[in-house]
Amino acid sequence: MRLTPKFRIRTIFLINTHFCGLPPFGGIGAIDKLTNRQMKRIILLLLITLCMKSFGQVLHNGITLPSHWPPRYEEPTERKEMPVPYLQHKPAVIPINTGRQLFVDDFLLSENHLQKVYHTPRFYAQNPVLKADKPWEKTKEGYPYAAPFSDGVWYDEQDNKFKMWYLAGASQANGAKHGLATCYAESVDGKHWTKPSLDIVPGTNYVDVNNRDAATVWLDKQEKDPAKRFKFFNVEYKAMNNIEYKSDYAQYQIVLKYSPDGIHFTDKGVAHSGSITDRCSAFYNPFTNRWAISMRYSVPEVSNRSRSYLEHTNVEDAVSLAHMMSRQLHEKYQVFWFTPDDKEKRHPDHPEVAPGIYNFDAIAYESIILGFYSQWQGPENGICKKAMMPKRNEVQLGYSRDGFHFARPTHQSFMGVNSTEGAWNYGNMQSVNGVPIIVGDSLYFYSSGRSKNNIWWDAGMSTGLATLRRDGFVSLKADKKEAFTTTEKISFDGEYFFVNVAVKKGKLLVEVLDESGSPIAGFTKKDCVVLQKIDGTKVRVQWKNNATLTALKGKSVRFKFYLTNGDLYAFWVSPWQTGESRGYTAGGGKGLNPNGIDEP
Repeated sequence: MRLTPKFRIRTIFLINTHFCGLPPFGGIGAIDKLTNRQMKRIILLLLITLCMKSFGQVLHNGITLPSHWPPRYEEPTERKEMPVPYLQHKPAVIPINTGRQLFVDDFLLSENHLQKVYHTPRFYAQNPVLKADKPWEKTKEGYPYAAPFSDGVWYDEQDNKFKMWYLAGASQANGAKHGLATCYAESVDGKHWTKPSLDIVPGTNYVDVNNRDAATVWLDKQEKDPAKRFKFFNVEYKAMNNIEYKSDYAQYQIVLKYSPDGIHFTDKGVAHSGSITDRCSAFYNPFTNRWAISMRYSVPEVSNRSRSYLEHTNVEDAVSLAHMMSRQLHEKYQVFWFTPDDKEKRHPDHPEVAPGIYNFDAIAYESIILGFYSQWQGPENGICKKAMMPKRNEVQLGYSRDGFHFARPTHQSFMGVNSTEGAWNYGNMQSVNGVPIIVGDSLYFYSSGRSKNNIWWDAGMSTGLATLRRDGFVSLKADKKEAFTTTEKISFDGEYFFVNVAVKKGKLLVEVLDESGSPIAGFTKKDCVVLQKIDGTKVRVQWKNNATLTALKGKSVRFKFYLTNGDLYAFWVSPWQTGESRGYTAGGGKGLNPNGIDEP
């Protein structure tokens, strides 16, 4: 077919000028002299350029981000769940080279006849593991505080210690009214903590004495500069004319500080945000290589306890760009993130209170990012103060595969309050950065909680521990009747197949299918070596004539799991017989790689 001059000119002009932004080719005369073949090649080149500009980064799991990232959603006028587009538009083939593959959503599943079970951790019987038992951990008024307010609990593989940064009273620090500061504790087992005597304020364990609200302490295990290994995002009260002030939307700012040891931080900070509200935090997304700031935000039609989001590849730029977002002005870097939805839990004694999201923390674990919602159920502070009781916050869990969109398949409390008189977690439970920490076959989670006391309605703050099976967030469960689940098309470059499974009284068989769904010879159900009478978080799967998946490397296949009377938690394909997953290890753990990735 002959391409007419008019078609040529319009096509080149439209694609080149309006979409690609490329320089002109030399005018209409030059275009008219092109042969059909040359013209078609130019159109193809321009269309390829257009496609490249329409799509952004491709993640480890095959998800392609849009070119405009982070996405901009209109602020809702009613409560609804956050959209998760990659669950509706999955990659044609999902690479599984990074991390253990978890069943926290339906991303990996094509057909499922197993029951999904959502698990919660068990609280340690000797909680709280850390409380205000030092005189300096009280405020000037005598109110006790000793727990992370996000802050951080990490395992440092370089010196084999659990490390905790936490909010404490500032009676021997800044001396401010209701003053709060930052302390440090350490442990060899995560259960018994010591408070070392440090030199910031001699005789105490203060590491920072600036009056504060929330904070994030991030042990950056990929940081190449040792002086910046510990990153401290401190939400400090701002001062005007050296007089501290606070309003309903108090004047806070994030101050970023670095430290080589987690104790001695840069004094005045290396970056400062603009004015922000309280309860902001930060996290690192290794899948996009960006630092994110999670900020409190008000959506008047829904809730003043919503969230906004900002990200940047440079951590100092991320902090410097953060500020209270204006609804009237276009924001280049900061976007509306999410509101509480219509499924939020309500306070049993105050059901009239519309719930909110008090805070949101996140961390990479294996192949996903865990999101920790501090879900506020009320009532407002004035009512709590009159009743001398803490507000009711509980920690809920969400899951993301891109670091922005989080699925919350259940709104049950992951770590909930205990309404018993005298309980350490009677109210106001808050999430903690750095968790989970991997301890053998278990995950350690920490949270803060408030007791009901006669000292001050929001005091009595201490720290609790809860434990969960490794990868144990969600399992696929079968009873005595065999059932199966089949994955989407996946690919891998490893060789050794592993599962996290509990079949002490049951069995598991795995079959590998080709793209059309037919069993592959040598990897059928009959070929599989039966897994039974076993309960392990890292169990090798083999076939009678194929000990590895080497023959299937790089191919598009599906896994079909046949389960009887048991629970399946995760699967992965490792390059090593020892089963390391190449996933992210969250807060780390004893014996793990100090780089924060599950490698030998």
